[in-house]
Amino acid sequence: MTIVSSDYDIPSESYFVFCQFQKDNACHASELGCWRCHPARVTRMRERGGHLGPTLGIMHFLFRLIIFFYLWGIFTAQGQKAEESIEEVKIEVLHRPENCSNTSKKGDLLNAHYDGFLAKDGSKFYCSRTENEGHPKWFVLGVGQVIKGLDIGMTDMCPGEKRKLIIPPSFAYGKEGYEGKIPPDATLIFEIELYAVTKGPRSIETFKQIDTDNDRQLSKTEISHYLKKEFEKDKKPRDKSYQNAVLEDIFKKNDHDGDGFISSKEYNVYQHDEL
Repeated sequence: MTIVSSDYDIPSESYFVFCQFQKDNACHASELGCWRCHPARVTRMRERGGHLGPTLGIMHFLFRLIIFFYLWGIFTAQGQKAEESIEEVKIEVLHRPENCSNTSKKGDLLNAHYDGFLAKDGSKFYCSRTENEGHPKWFVLGVGQVIKGLDIGMTDMCPGEKRKLIIPPSFAYGKEGYEGKIPPDATLIFEIELYAVTKGPRSIETFKQIDTDNDRQLSKTEISHYLKKEFEKDKKPRDKSYQNAVLEDIFKKNDHDGDGFISSKEYNVYQHDEL
């Protein structure tokens, strides 16, 4: 049945939903009006039996159901955000040298050993001492080369410092986990020993330090000398083949035009742990 108002021709179901949702108060203010507000329309409905009928009843129920799920979704999302906001990386300093003038910050190149454990059962999933022939790991802090929890937990560390970090899933591998080693929603524990904090590879200071002939580009010879000095700092000797492999990998990932040099522009696109 269609009810004709002063300006619109709208199905009675629309009037019903509108009036019920506004609890009949809007009927007086709206130019649409509704069947409850006009005696003529009430009489017409009474002639049909005085009830809304099964179709209108179902539509009313569905409308209420939609509103319920909409509000439930909002409250659920707010609850998840609140839960995430209280998660944080817990830092326990196990040892900090008395002389600690050079502390780590975003963009610094760090050299560290660390072991990773699952908080749930204490099982070890990573040990840097058994990877890469036992050499400490090189990475740039704060640029996403490690999980966010490590970027946070290793900030403001000094060479020789040891820390224990408890990292919640939101700052680790989240709901996806990682390659079967890290289950979904896993809290991780890391025990870290930091060996070196140096200028990061993106800094202009480091570029100038490597560029010994000041031609604004880096040759294989210049980078080779720089790597040799950096490897000597952690007091663990590397054989020549390892250094050559790192050098070749650096040029493969950074010498985009293949001219045998890394320009200042190419150098700014960081791709490798050791550069």
